[in-house]
Amino acid sequence: MTEPEPDPHPARPALSGRELLRLVAAQICEHSAMTGARLAAPLLALKLGYSAAAVGVLLALYSLSAVFLALPAGRLADRKGLHLPLALSVAGAVLGAALAALWPVFGVLCVSALLLGASANTMQIALQRHVGRSAQDAGERKRAFSWIAIAPAAANFVGPLLAGLVIDHAGSQPGDLGAYRLAFALMAVLPLACWWLLRRAPEAPQAPAAPALADEDAAAASPSVWDLLGQPAMRRVLVANWLQSVAWDAHTFVLPLLGHARNLEASVIGALMGAFAIAATVLRMALPWLARRFAEWQVIYVATLLAAVALLAYPWTRGPWGMGLCSALLGLTLGAVQPMVLSLLHEVAPPARQGEAMALRSLTMNASSFAMPLLFGSIGAVTGPAGLFWIVAGVLGLGARTVPGLRKLGSAKG
Repeated sequence: MTEPEPDPHPARPALSGRELLRLVAAQICEHSAMTGARLAAPLLALKLGYSAAAVGVLLALYSLSAVFLALPAGRLADRKGLHLPLALSVAGAVLGAALAALWPVFGVLCVSALLLGASANTMQIALQRHVGRSAQDAGERKRAFSWIAIAPAAANFVGPLLAGLVIDHAGSQPGDLGAYRLAFALMAVLPLACWWLLRRAPEAPQAPAAPALADEDAAAASPSVWDLLGQPAMRRVLVANWLQSVAWDAHTFVLPLLGHARNLEASVIGALMGAFAIAATVLRMALPWLARRFAEWQVIYVATLLAAVALLAYPWTRGPWGMGLCSALLGLTLGAVQPMVLSLLHEVAPPARQGEAMALRSLTMNASSFAMPLLFGSIGAVTGPAGLFWIVAGVLGLGARTVPGLRKLGSAKG
């Protein structure tokens, strides 16, 4: 017999606005290194003459290492807290971007993608666990997750915009190899700012230690990821999160190809990705207000359907302004999902395994982000960008039918 689970929300100091702002700024710096490189690398690969399928492989590598390292990263965060994952993430991101700056060839770009993807993912898992454990109650946790979710959205604006501006304006000629080197070098500097911002951040309270068990009981009770996946509530939340991930990956993959095919400059493509990020950021700033009025499942359901509409409309736009409008609409819809999913995950996960639950979410997202570009590259060679957008819109429309199953979780509004 084991003792009952300890209280998942013991009393703890409130998460101050200044601390939350520092966490957001730090993740923007770390994540921008990855998103900026993720714009520069496929554009450079296309410039070097590689095919859309090769670009799909390159983009998939940003997620491959995260697939294998997500669960170890979550368990590391559960055991060690914030600072060790922070140090490892910063070191990996600096190395990955620096390698691409020094040797901008396709093979090195692939290695860089592995390092940058793993680093950004490790940092994100550690921060999400840190924020969830630092919040005093469910209301503060929703507010904190809404604010911390601004960081990846803002990074999707900052990184591509900086990289695009450097590529177009920093070289001896727009888009020459020297400009790409400088763009990657800038991405190598950004993670150092992340380390500086969080070097003295206080650790969040640890979960209470589990009671000691006899050897045979301990072996039987040894936690496994299958224990988490065995919970129906966990599976439903992960499916909702996967739908968002597929749409996000489709946009990230197709937009550079579409912009390249329409002869748009790198800075314009970066600005279009920035429109997506700004919209997601603005929406996430309003999420605390939405969370007080609607249940999590309602926000996720409406957002999924509207994302499908945005993807259906995207191929019909021709100029940058129309593409920017669709990009912003997609950012508004997809930006609403992640904080709601994080809040639900924190509710259904055991207190001592919240980092692992965040990692499981990350694993499913990154497994999808690895597989989807490979699939997108193959399908896109046949259907073109328009067909890809329409197929993903259909997946979202069908998948949205599963979202009302989340109504028993989280808040009881609606």
